[in-house]
Amino acid sequence: MSGSRSTANPRSNVIKAAAGNFLEMYDFAVYGFYAGAIATAIFPTGNEFVSTMLSFLTFGVGFLMRPLGAIVLGAYMDRKGRRAGLILSLIIMGISVVILAAVPTYSTIGIAAPILVVFSRLLQGFSAGAESSGVSVYLAEIAKPGRRGFYVSWQSASQQISVVFAALVGVALSAALTQDQLNDWGWRIPFLIGSLVLPFIFWVRRTLPETESFTERTSHSTPSVRTIFRTFASAWPIVSLAVGLVTLTSVMFYLITAYTPTFGERELNLGYLASFVATVCVGLSNFFWIPVMGALSDRVGRTRLLITASALTALAGYPLLTWLTTAPSFGRLLTVLLIFSALYGAYQGAMVVTLTEIMPETVRVTGFAIAYSVAQAIFGGFTPAIATSLIELSGGNAAIPAVWLSFAAVISLGAALIVHKRRLANMGTKAAETPAKQLA
Repeated sequence: MSGSRSTANPRSNVIKAAAGNFLEMYDFAVYGFYAGAIATAIFPTGNEFVSTMLSFLTFGVGFLMRPLGAIVLGAYMDRKGRRAGLILSLIIMGISVVILAAVPTYSTIGIAAPILVVFSRLLQGFSAGAESSGVSVYLAEIAKPGRRGFYVSWQSASQQISVVFAALVGVALSAALTQDQLNDWGWRIPFLIGSLVLPFIFWVRRTLPETESFTERTSHSTPSVRTIFRTFASAWPIVSLAVGLVTLTSVMFYLITAYTPTFGERELNLGYLASFVATVCVGLSNFFWIPVMGALSDRVGRTRLLITASALTALAGYPLLTWLTTAPSFGRLLTVLLIFSALYGAYQGAMVVTLTEIMPETVRVTGFAIAYSVAQAIFGGFTPAIATSLIELSGGNAAIPAVWLSFAAVISLGAALIVHKRRLANMGTKAAETPAKQLA
């Protein structure tokens, strides 16, 4: 990709760009992990199911703001630069983390407590609307020729570090505190840790150079907001296709990470400690598979991995969860989660870079961000709430969340097949199985 790489150390810039992704996913992971404790402190109703649902619905509400954040912050990045937009999204994200760390309980300030928590989730969702897409596009534009899949995969891989870190904090807290202490004040500690690392991440991100791909384009002319949205309007079929591609990864990620502690403790009766240990293993597994599969996609092609992983997930989801729930154990939980992790890594490693390649350059961040955020808002963000409600409505069938997962996999399989068909039509069979050497 000639003329698109920063003159600075690309490896250093990968780490700097991904640092903000760490905080974004850390915040979402921590909220999902401690949804039960937050339900007790912020949404007390006297009914465990209702309180848990309110907490998970608040988790999902943040995702509804992602499309708006994608439009506003994505357009800002396409006009003002990748670096400037990433710094702005980090500031908004930081405010959200601080609010959650400091918000008083319902017993202290009444209805203002859940209002503040909902507001913090809305801020978080708004900032996240363009965070992942901005980082992915940045990494794609600094990537060395022929290694774009590997570079972009570190956007997702960095999120797995946050899952591992958040889960390790959960392991430590579960071992050191009683359940009452966790419900009373212990759940705040992970958010406080996020607040403390925020200044360092902000400093790191400020040292990012702008990509040459952006500076060379803007040296000729900077498109107006009207121009950006006119171009985006013409690209809506591609964005719709991209939403389908993101659907599986949106559902699968939150099912095997954020929802796992609640699922393991409430549905499998394995306790929080065992569930957090399993989640640590999932994060490490994801961290391994995503860059490996991203690099593999550079060699064998994106669509081959997308089709295989989504098809296997659709077929294996319910049998695996049925096997787990018929005789719950830590060993079975870990086995199922690691299988899902390998499938997730294979799909995610190829999917993210595919989005950067199919989006028009002038709306690359905006289009990517909207596709990603819409899929997250419709499917991913409400996955814990949907899984909880499906189990309740089915009379306690703990394997039923796999139906939701398989549904998402079928949608993404259809989208992957369409992308594959278009690449065959546009480039011929051989080119369709060879990753593009240039961004659109």
